[in-house]
Amino acid sequence: MKYAKDLGISLLFIIGSFIILTFLMTTLNYFNLFSSGLVSVFKIIIPIFSLFLGGFIIGKKSSKKGWLEGLKLSLIFTIILILFNLLGLGNKIEFKNIVYYIIIIASCMFGGMLGINKTDTK
Repeated sequence: MKYAKDLGISLLFIIGSFIILTFLMTTLNYFNLFSSGLVSVFKIIIPIFSLFLGGFIIGKKSSKKGWLEGLKLSLIFTIILILFNLLGLGNKIEFKNIVYYIIIIASCMFGGMLGINKTDTK
């Protein structure tokens, strides 16, 4: 039960940071403070940062193997993202999407590895 709670908290951090950063980017783009090229870069950086943060949190809450916890979390989020793209938007899986999914999986695993090192040892 504790693991499901920790996983849910990490997913909420991922979704929350994703929404907040996207809202911030959209607001700044609305007032023409960003160029379209910069918006394209932020569309890639925001999910990577959000999954890194979620991996860091799940790694901090786990006791060992932070990379594995980050992998589990990123696979859950990636499956949700793939289903949304396939069923919701009707997009097809392309090579660039697979590379993107591998990058966000790696960022979440890296966050888990760093988070496991920041655990409080009592």
